[in-house]
Amino acid sequence: MTAQDLEKVAKNIRREVIKAIAIAGSGHPAGSLGTADLFAAFYFEILNHNSQNPDWEERDRLFVSNGHVCPAQYAAMALAGYFPPRELKTLRKLESRLQGHPERTKLPGIESTSGPLGSGLGQAAGYALGAKLDGKHFRVYCLTSDGEHDEGNHWESVMFASKHNLSNLTLFVDRNGIQIDGPTEEVMPLNPLKEKYQAFGWNVLEIDGHNFEQIIQAVREARFVYDAPTVIIAKTIPGKGVSFMENNFIWHGKAPTSEEAETALLELK
Repeated sequence: MTAQDLEKVAKNIRREVIKAIAIAGSGHPAGSLGTADLFAAFYFEILNHNSQNPDWEERDRLFVSNGHVCPAQYAAMALAGYFPPRELKTLRKLESRLQGHPERTKLPGIESTSGPLGSGLGQAAGYALGAKLDGKHFRVYCLTSDGEHDEGNHWESVMFASKHNLSNLTLFVDRNGIQIDGPTEEVMPLNPLKEKYQAFGWNVLEIDGHNFEQIIQAVREARFVYDAPTVIIAKTIPGKGVSFMENNFIWHGKAPTSEEAETALLELK
């Protein structure tokens, strides 16, 4: 896909995110809107996958550690053909396959159950090591939030991946600068984040998380690193595309009213 095509997909993802969260009356719009470009790139350009055969053995694996942004993942999956887009209206409903945090056994195509922040990289790293031991050639991707870097178990996984030279593992950090209690640099400062990963032996790339050329180029570069895992620190705007949500941590976990959703959808036309 061209960057222009991916931009159209991302805008559709954002529209579906707003509609689904508004119907549910709960959810996390800021991070979901901010990661829409990443999910568009994952499902329509980066991942080697098959929506009609979600359990295909040779598929690339995507672990979403910050599971609260799943409305964007669900929307991308629906648009990619994993399930009908109309099912997005069931987000967070009882018995729905689309829960507020993804459940691996509920929806084909979901690689792990998430919820407790800081756990995703450990799951992805373990899978990546298993793939190397088995001689498998698929790649493992993991998406984390910046806020979950407050968790100690995340850094244990950073050390584990470096020790085992997991070059088949690519980590994306959604560096949007907010978490539920406020700006990350006020709650628990993370900078210098690049240098921290370098100190742990990772290959580090920094990109604009809304620039498709940079996203795809960074992934390509990671594929040619053979002696270390790669982390791509993607600077994003929480609430991207909706002016009254952008860069406002209040929208980390607040659903829009019907009127606010209507305004947001107008902006996303």
